[in-house]
Amino acid sequence: MGTTLIVLAVVAVVFIYFLNTQRALVGLDEKRKNAFAQITVQLKTRWDAVTSLVEMTKQYASHEHDTLKDVIAERRITNVTPEQMPGQEAAITQVLSRLTAVAERYPDLKANQIFIDTMAGIKSYEENVRLSRMVFNDSVTKMNMMVRQWPSSIVASLLHFDIQELLPEDPAKAEAPSISDIFNK
Repeated sequence: MGTTLIVLAVVAVVFIYFLNTQRALVGLDEKRKNAFAQITVQLKTRWDAVTSLVEMTKQYASHEHDTLKDVIAERRITNVTPEQMPGQEAAITQVLSRLTAVAERYPDLKANQIFIDTMAGIKSYEENVRLSRMVFNDSVTKMNMMVRQWPSSIVASLLHFDIQELLPEDPAKAEAPSISDIFNK
């Protein structure tokens, strides 16, 4: 009788651990998916602001029409995967640099309050994307820790939870100038 109770207690503890670990893994996976969805929303919102900026810029720069048409054609934020995210961000950065170049040629455009407000909005969206990327990478890190650490790794492998990839840092943004370079100029 005593051995049976011990075996039942051990089975109950293992079952409860398995159940709690499964719930924790599902929760972390859902947080990861939600964080990625937030990035997609922020990118779409940023594209909407850029598109508005393009439409306004068209009025000032009718002969720049082909450039602006190319900018609008770059807008492709549907069903993006984490692997495609850096390409999306690079496309937006390229578009913004082209728009800035057009704006430099038209002082009236640069002074237009709508243009100024839209550029400020884009900067705000860029900060939101940066923060959303941080939340996504934090969620992935927490999930990956559970997937890799023993004994939760046993439950993760039985339930087919795999290690997820972090969003890579944009190499152009990561290459900030060094302080010594700034002061030696």
